[in-house]
Amino acid sequence: APILEQLTIVDTPGILSGEKQRIARGYDFTQVARWFAERSDLILLLFDAHKLDISDEFQRVIEVLQGHGDKVRCVLNKADQVDQQRLLRVYGALMWSLGKVLKTPEVMRVYLGSFWSQPRQQHGEDGAGSTPEALFDAEERDLLDELRALPQHAAVRKVNELVKRARLAKVHACLLGHLRDKMPTVFGMDKKQRELLDNMGENFREVQRKYHLPPGDFPPLDAFVRQCAERKFAKFPSLKTRELQDIDDLLSKDIPALMAALPKHTRPGIPGLEASASASVSSGNPFASASVTPIARLQWEEQLQGCKAEYDAVFATLSLDSTGRASGASCMAPLQKQASLGVSQQALRAIWDLADASNAGSLDADQFAVAMHLCALAKAGEPVPATLPDALVPPSPGKAPSGQSSTSPQANAIRNPATV
Repeated sequence: APILEQLTIVDTPGILSGEKQRIARGYDFTQVARWFAERSDLILLLFDAHKLDISDEFQRVIEVLQGHGDKVRCVLNKADQVDQQRLLRVYGALMWSLGKVLKTPEVMRVYLGSFWSQPRQQHGEDGAGSTPEALFDAEERDLLDELRALPQHAAVRKVNELVKRARLAKVHACLLGHLRDKMPTVFGMDKKQRELLDNMGENFREVQRKYHLPPGDFPPLDAFVRQCAERKFAKFPSLKTRELQDIDDLLSKDIPALMAALPKHTRPGIPGLEASASASVSSGNPFASASVTPIARLQWEEQLQGCKAEYDAVFATLSLDSTGRASGASCMAPLQKQASLGVSQQALRAIWDLADASNAGSLDADQFAVAMHLCALAKAGEPVPATLPDALVPPSPGKAPSGQSSTSPQANAIRNPATV
C-alpha cells in the first residue's frame, strides 16, 4: 500500500494480563516501551471492545508514555462485535480508565472501528442495534489521514524539539549569567553563593521579568539547585548579548522560515461533496482542487497585511494541547516580542481578550494571528480597539450544505481498511 512506503511500523509484544503476568519476560518490558516511545512519531494503544482491560503491566506502559501525549492515540478495535448501546458504555469506561491512569480529565484521541479484514457484524433485526456504518467509515478515514500526514508531522515535531532546546538553552544562559553577575569580585563568594541557592526561586522570577521569558521554559527548581550546588557561580560564563540575539533570530526568523518551507499535508477530497469523473485537477477547472481557499478567508487574511504565513510559522513552534491550541503561557513570549516594550501590559491584556473571544484561556492558529496583528498595530502607535473589528474576526470553517451526503469517494475507497 502506498501509505506504508514512508512508514516503519513496530508491533510490540502483547500485554500480559491475569495469571500470565506472573511469567517473567526476561527483560524490562516497560523500559523497552519507553525506549521506543522516545523514538517514535506516533504511538497506537490498541484495545478490543469486547475485552476491555487495563492490566498492571499495561498501566505501567501507559504511565511511562506521559510526556509523549502529543504522539499517543487509542484504537478501540473490533467495535462492531458489540451493539451500539454496549459500545457507548465500553467507550465511556475506556475514557474513565485512561483518565484515572493518566491522572487527567483530558485523554488522547480514541479511534473507533473494526480495523481488520473481516466483514462487520450486525446486531438486532436488520442491523438496527449496530453502530452506524458512517461512524466507522469516518473513524477509519481520520486514522488513515493521520498516518498519511505522519511524515510531515514528524518533521514538524523535530523542528519543535529544536525550538524547545533553543529556548531551554536561552533560559539557562540567562540564569547562569544572572548568577555570575550577582557574585562579588573577591571576598564572600561562598556566602553569596549559599544565599543565591537559598533564594533561587526569586532569582528565577527576576530573570523571567528581566528577559521576558515564559515560565514554562524554566528548568525544575529543585533539580536546578542540586546541579548548581556542585559548581562555582563565579566560574559561570558571562551572558553575551550577541549570542542571545542569535538565539532570538533563530526563533523569530530562521525557524518560521523553516516551518514555511515544510511540505503541507492536505486531506484528499472534501467530505460532503461528490467528485465527478471529469472534475480532475488536470481538466483545467480551477475549482477542481480541494485546496482552493474560500473567498471569505482570503479577504480575512488580507486584513493581516500578508503576515498570516509568518504568524502560522511562529504558532507552529509553540507548545500545543491535544486540540491544537496554545495556552496563554506559550503565547506570552511571542506576543510580547511582537509588541516590544512600547506596548503597555494593559494594552496586551486587552489584545488577548479581543483574540480569545470565547475566554478559553488559549488561542488557535487564527486567533493567534489576530493577536500578533493587533500587537503589531499597537507597536506602530495605533490604539487597541474596544471591540474586534468584523474584518478581523476569523472566518468559521465551511460546512457542507444540508441535504448532501457526508460520504466522500475517499470514504468509499477505504471501506475495507488495510491491515496496519
